[in-house]
Formats: sequence, C-alpha cells, structure tokens
Amino acid sequence: MQTESVTFYSEGDPIAALWRTPEGHSGPFRAIVQGPGWLGLKDAKLYVRYHEAFVAAGFAVLIFDYRGFGDSGGDRGVLSPARQLQDLVNAVTYLTTRDDVIADAIGAFGTGGTGGGNSILLAGVDSRIKAAVSQVPVADGTDWLHRMRQEHEWLAFLADLEADAKLRVTTGAGRQVHPREEIMVPTPERRATTIKADVDDRIPSAISLSCAEEILSYKPIEAARTLTTPLMVIGVAGDATTPTDHAEALYAAARGPKELIMQNHTTHYAAYDKYWEQTTPRIVAWFERYVRPADVVLRSDVAASGIDLIESLEVSA
Repeated sequence: MQTESVTFYSEGDPIAALWRTPEGHSGPFRAIVQGPGWLGLKDAKLYVRYHEAFVAAGFAVLIFDYRGFGDSGGDRGVLSPARQLQDLVNAVTYLTTRDDVIADAIGAFGTGGTGGGNSILLAGVDSRIKAAVSQVPVADGTDWLHRMRQEHEWLAFLADLEADAKLRVTTGAGRQVHPREEIMVPTPERRATTIKADVDDRIPSAISLSCAEEILSYKPIEAARTLTTPLMVIGVAGDATTPTDHAEALYAAARGPKELIMQNHTTHYAAYDKYWEQTTPRIVAWFERYVRPADVVLRSDVAASGIDLIESLEVSA
C-alpha cells in the first residue's frame, strides 16, 4: 500500500487527507472515503489495517482530518457533526475530480461512535455513495450522552448546558470543557486501553461546551429510516461505549440491502483485535459487491422480503 498526502477544501478551509492506493498501480480505482471516529485523526494506527485490506482488494482509500482537527484548517475547538458531514460530502466531490477514481464507484466506511454514525449520514444525503459500512456506531446522540451518566448527572449536565447558553448570550463566550471527560464520559475500558494512544495526545483538550448541543441533535437513526443504500452495521454485544441497541436499531431501520454483524464475548475496544479476521473479509466483500460502476447493477429483494440472514461466527480460543 502506498500513501500520499493530499489536500482538498471544505467550505473554504484546507482539509489534510491521506490517499492510499495499491502499490504499483495507477488506477482508476473504486474508492472508499472515511472520516475518523469520535475525536479521531486520519493517521491513527487503528485504521491502517482496514485500509490495507481495502487496498489489497483493489480499492483506494481517502481518510482525512475534519475541519479544526489534526492537520486540517478551520476553527479549533469546534466539534460539529454538521460540519463533519459537510467535510465528508466535500471529500466525495474531491474524489470525483481525480482521474484515478471511478467516480460512480465510491463507498463509505466509518468506525467508532460518530465515525460509524457519519457513514450512515453521508449515505443518507449523498447518492454518490454506493454502499456504507458502520462499525460500533452512535444512532442517537441524546440517548448516547444520557446513558453515560446517572440520572442526577444527566440532569446536572442539562442544567450546565442551559446555564452556558445564557452565559453566551450575556457575555459572548461560553465555557470550555474537555470533550472526552465532560461531554463524552469515558468508560473504565477507555481509560485503560492504548488502542488510540498514538493520537490521544493530539486531540483538543478544550472545546466549547455548546458543541454538546450538536451531539444531542445527532440522529443517524433518522437517516437510516429512509436509507436504501446498502448498509452493513457492526456492533458489539454488551457494548458500554456505543450501546449495542444503537447498532441493532440502525440495522432494523435501514430499508435497503443490509447486514448486521454482532460480535459476542468481547468489549468495544477489544473487538477491534479479537474479531479482526472474522469481520474484515466481510467488510471487504460488502464493498466488493455493491461499490461498482453504474454499468454493473446489482439488485436484491432480501430486505423487502423481511427475511433476516443470520450467521454465527466462532473463533478458536
């Protein structure tokens, strides 16, 4: 796999991206676009092996830093799913400008909370996306933030948001908070894991508390209810970070060809390693099946028939 640094623009701000392609090939390629997960960055080691699998199958991959994060331009300290969705749409447009991309063969991959949710939102607003894969996603931002907290903590959090809104209109500035400690509440596993250690020290340590208002209105589940784009959802049973029923609800809501992979006997972060060999070939196969030029059209009535295809995966100890 060869990796090239490239730049495109989103609403006037420069976006730093990595363009990954098969070694020794010039294309044109079918392409996969990815925006990082919650507070993620384009060069996280966690994503590399997925990209290697995509590239080995002949795809090219574009992954980028959202505006305000990493090496991209834009306002720092702004965590905005709405802006992230704009960045993703602009990334797709950028792909269509490249001579080494098959413009009508683009898929979306997202993993990790809002990363997983964003791939569904992108597929919902951009018909150029031929298929989406959403791994351990958030379906409803309000429910996500609520379930991180005991009820008294939730009520206090809502009171803080109300007080901050009043502060902003009377003084012109609101509170700054740590996004991982005061908006998202990390689980014990998140505090202990080193799976994102290579980027953890480069995420913003202070953002506006008002950013939480956008997370509360974050609703990939609404996009899923009208989504006919082929969708694969990957969840973790008993997930304490992104609730299992969020993945299940997104799968149930989607109207087009769909598949749900549920990883048992593991945890949110451990699943990346434990079931890597089982899930990754299925992700690649999903893109292989549906991310194709318009002159090759595949139709399926599995979703319309109401029949669920269930497969049990076993891993030797």
